[in-house]
Amino acid sequence: MNLHLSTVILPHRRWQEGGRASWERAEQLGFHTAYTYDHLSWRSFRDGPWFGALPTLTAAAAVTERIRLGTLVTSPNFRHPVTLAKELVSLDDISGGRITLGIGAGGTGFDATALGQDPWTPKERADRFGEFVPLLDRLLTEDSVSYEGNYYSAHEARNIPGCVQRPRLPFAVAATGPRGLRLAARHGQAWVTTGDPKLYEEGTPEQSVRALRGQAERLADACAELGREAAGMDKVLLTGFTPDRGRPLESLDAFVDFAGRHQEIGFTEIVIHWPIPDSDFAADQKIFEQIAMEATAQLG
Repeated sequence: MNLHLSTVILPHRRWQEGGRASWERAEQLGFHTAYTYDHLSWRSFRDGPWFGALPTLTAAAAVTERIRLGTLVTSPNFRHPVTLAKELVSLDDISGGRITLGIGAGGTGFDATALGQDPWTPKERADRFGEFVPLLDRLLTEDSVSYEGNYYSAHEARNIPGCVQRPRLPFAVAATGPRGLRLAARHGQAWVTTGDPKLYEEGTPEQSVRALRGQAERLADACAELGREAAGMDKVLLTGFTPDRGRPLESLDAFVDFAGRHQEIGFTEIVIHWPIPDSDFAADQKIFEQIAMEATAQLG
């Protein structure tokens, strides 16, 4: 299976001061998809400029024609399925059916407390995610939805005419634990992972590959329980969080070696961060663009 190469463009620049140019350039470079983070703020960028994901994607849809667009990832931390569904139907329409929703359970970062709540425990996040995803699925596929759950409700919520993409825009579900993997198997058109976070600081690339292989195997088991073939799901690796860190972007050869090892596991899409100077995502822009234009031809 051919490997897709995508990028994630953080929403940290004003649209007229380099933001727009990055999205236009991503399409020119031939990336499969350009994603952005859906956070209210994020880690080292918290005290600097940071813009909303869905308005940014709407603007990107207006200045591009072919490239797919999406979030990596949206979470229940500050989203509600009813309002999110309306925004997604609108965004899918504006883009002409080019939107993928990356969606995950969320974490303990700034988003977790920005609305004034205490951060949820891992179990609470999993419980909410388990309700959020099925309800959002219904909202994007049914004209009218009423639902009363433990965490979310909908009363005659309407999303007419629905998504351009049928039966709805694709979900790329981020998951590593058993409950999340079951959600991915049931509702996802793709599965997303960043690797094993326990290996980031002191693990080796070899340990990371083994951990990712194990995650992929557990996804296959979750699919099998539902009578689904895992081979039919796209498998997306968001890079930058494995022990390799930024080394795959040091040269074209380094990236091809990295991507090839993960393609062998079964990954169908590799996502690399658009370079940001003086950050964890610093990289040589020329090498980055060389990778974008030449890597997939070498990988087949």
